[in-house]
Amino acid sequence: MGLYILFKALRIALARQAPARWTAPLGFAGGFLDASGGGGWGPVVTSTLIGSGHAPRQSVGSVNTAEFFVTVAAATTFFVELGVSPLQYLLPLVLGGVLAAPLGGWAVKRIPARGLMLAVGSLIVALSVIQLARAFRLL
Repeated sequence: MGLYILFKALRIALARQAPARWTAPLGFAGGFLDASGGGGWGPVVTSTLIGSGHAPRQSVGSVNTAEFFVTVAAATTFFVELGVSPLQYLLPLVLGGVLAAPLGGWAVKRIPARGLMLAVGSLIVALSVIQLARAFRLL
């Protein structure tokens, strides 16, 4: 997916597309991965939307906004079913999110669309290479 996004960033001019019919199943899959695997909403949904040609700014903004609701639903379910976790683990996560959110919003607003696509594609490729190296015990 990362290589595909990099290819599109270098070759194709970005054009806004009509909403796709597959966004609801994509949201379901991303939410399931996020809740069951401890993460996945952002990487799965953002890379799929950008890779399919949607504008990076709208994709990142929409995914991050929806991620708030996905996280609230998953956290509420976990707290109800498993009980509240100690604050020593919860507070750093909340503080990190509060500090990182404005930085992400500022970056998406200021960085050109092609630069965002190159950054997203490069990050996906780098993380995939690291995970493959770990899977084959090269790291």
